[in-house]
Amino acid sequence: MLVVFLNDREAAAYGRYVGAPSQSELDRMFFLDDADRALIAKRRGDHNRLGLALQLTTVQYLGTFLTDPLDVPTVVLDRLAGQLQIADPSCAKRYTERRSTPFEHRDVIKAAYGLREFSEAEGEFAVWVRSRAWNTGQGPKTIFTDGVRWLRTNAVLLPGVSTLARSVARVRDQAVEDLHERLAGLLSAHQRTILE
Repeated sequence: MLVVFLNDREAAAYGRYVGAPSQSELDRMFFLDDADRALIAKRRGDHNRLGLALQLTTVQYLGTFLTDPLDVPTVVLDRLAGQLQIADPSCAKRYTERRSTPFEHRDVIKAAYGLREFSEAEGEFAVWVRSRAWNTGQGPKTIFTDGVRWLRTNAVLLPGVSTLARSVARVRDQAVEDLHERLAGLLSAHQRTILE
């Protein structure tokens, strides 16, 4: 995967667990409040309740759903099982037996928490990137990193790393080009000659 302004480690870490969350992250991001518990309680079977909890806390922590919703650190699985009073966390293995269940739960989570797909917010995001590039002159890596924060703050699910990187690069490059054209238009013919 070619993402020019991110190194391979940064690109590989995007939207994934990189090791286990810290204790403070576990306490803050993997705590099920009353609204979470009410949503989870509507599911039948410990495996479905635990699977929904995994997807819910993962999207809150990472900003995206995982391709394999069970690809989480053991400490996350154990933390959620404990809160849901599920004695055997290994029951989560049954969560993906019915292929459509994780996808149905994603839709439930998106509706309950007002999460939007990137495609629904891409125009807003482009305006933000353009404004950021125009006003700050920051490079694509900084705008990418801050863009991830903007997406999460605005309840937008993170797209793939290449999709986001291309979007940032395209909009930023156009904004920089427009800025240069505007600045060049302010020069007199004599100033242009001197610069050339």
